[in-house]
Amino acid sequence: MEHLYIPDHYISPLNIRETEVAIKEVKDHFERALAKALHLTRVSAPLFVNPNTGLNDNLNGVERPVSFGVREQNDAEFEIVHSLAKWKRLALKRYDFHSGEGLYTDMNAIRRDEDTDNIHSIFVDQWDWEKIISREERNTETLEYTVRKVYSALKDTEQYISRRYNYIEPLLPDEITFITSQELENLYPDCTAKEREYKIARQKKAVFISQIGKVLASGEKHDGRAPDYDDWDLNGDIIVYYPVLDIALELSSMGIRVDERSLARQLKLSGCEARAELDFQKALLNGELPYTVGGGIGQSRICMFYLRKAHIGEVQSSVWPDEIAREALAHGIQLL
Repeated sequence: MEHLYIPDHYISPLNIRETEVAIKEVKDHFERALAKALHLTRVSAPLFVNPNTGLNDNLNGVERPVSFGVREQNDAEFEIVHSLAKWKRLALKRYDFHSGEGLYTDMNAIRRDEDTDNIHSIFVDQWDWEKIISREERNTETLEYTVRKVYSALKDTEQYISRRYNYIEPLLPDEITFITSQELENLYPDCTAKEREYKIARQKKAVFISQIGKVLASGEKHDGRAPDYDDWDLNGDIIVYYPVLDIALELSSMGIRVDERSLARQLKLSGCEARAELDFQKALLNGELPYTVGGGIGQSRICMFYLRKAHIGEVQSSVWPDEIAREALAHGIQLL
């Protein structure tokens, strides 16, 4: 996207105060719908972790976490989380959850190296969720069943918000389409990954693109994924078409998590074998953690989508370059 894209004739039907009320309505309704669909219990979660535990999400391996020293602990360094992908799996064991049970939490992160635009901010807020499954359930059928459950919560929330605010016309189709990243590359071999996402999202309106992180026939990856939480054969993104910006908008990344074998394989493929000595990865390789499925769902992203906003800064409070803030205000985009 452009650093700042201004849709033609954009006017938000809600002022800032009305928007704040609507944000809470979206979040409250979706949170309840998600918890009911997946049988999840809300828990508290950390804002920062010890980097030596291996619990922080390394994302694509190049993003720098925000870190700080704690005086009381001899200035030991701690990192602001990038996500809670690994912490949740450990928490399921520590909190004595069982198969078929799961948790969700509010996750707030700072991604200092993010390139900001209409849908990206250095502040990330999402619902992180995780659920225990059996080894036998580590398959495509379980993944697609779970995706449909998450999608049903998204669909239910859009229906609710469209009844509350008469300017909102539902956009989501009744069913979500499934396609692998390789099938998508085969459909559009001359396009970039983002161009492929746009084409399939515009055609299907809601799509789950699976098997992200693995190398495709072209020799490229559809997108990067850390090697030590998602199984690259059993993961993917929920992407919808968003006409306000004419883009493919990712709302959720999720997947069945690595087991001992897929973790070892993906660490080797990524040249990250040294991570096997970290506490979390070592416990996983030793078979000490439950098998799980989980993901993250962007809170600001879905608020932006449901309320038909042009900029993520209209539904979250973050920091933006001065010239962007001035231009946005001049075009009726009120950043919080």
